[in-house]
Parts: sequence; structure tokens; C-alpha cells
Amino acid sequence: MSLEARLQAASSDYQKLQADLSSSVEARQRLDAQLSENELEFSTLTPNNIVFKLVGPVLVKQDQAEAKSNVDKRLEFIGGEIKRIEAQLQEIEQKSEKKKLELVELQTELQQSQKQDGSGGPAVPI
Repeated sequence: MSLEARLQAASSDYQKLQADLSSSVEARQRLDAQLSENELEFSTLTPNNIVFKLVGPVLVKQDQAEAKSNVDKRLEFIGGEIKRIEAQLQEIEQKSEKKKLELVELQTELQQSQKQDGSGGPAVPI
């Protein structure tokens, strides 16, 4: 594979990693929003408050302890998803950094080969 083709492939891989990184960051932000929303859901609740659950188009009265249990399970699930996304973000960042270094090396190699070939572009008068 030619140097230019390798550079093009590495550049394409790097762009894909950046897109993956961006989408993972968006997923992490959505999970943070869900976490905050669910944590706030019961923060101001007193024992006298009545809790309703939306079932289809109808609000049904629900036991407060059961509702809290459901929200706690949801918080646990969201926490697990956040950990998974964080690990994914770290992995993508590491891959991206490696690919970035590879791109720099390939660009340097290409520039050096062009200088040796004398095809470094037109000479610019000073």
C-alpha cells in the first residue's frame, strides 16, 4: 500500500474515532440528565405526598415505597450505563491518540519522501 493510501486510511479511521467519541459524549450527557432527573424525582417527597404512576393514558395511585424502589433500580441501572460509557470513552480516546500519532508519523514520512524525490512541490522564490 502506498504511503498516500496509508495516510488516507489512517485519516479516515481517525475521523471515525472522532465521530464515535462525539456520540459517546452525547450518550454520557443524556445519562447524566436522566440521573439528575431521577435523583430529583423523590428529593422533595414527604410521607404525606401521594405518588401516581402513568399507565397508558391513566394515572394510577402507587405505593410510595414501591415507587422509591423503582426509582432506585433505575438509578442503579443508569449508574451502570454511565460506567460502561466511561470505559468506552477511555478506550476511544486511547485509540484516537494512537491513530493521531500514526497520522503524524505518516505525514512526516510522506514529507521526507517528497523532499528526497524532489517532488516537494514547486520552488517558491524568496
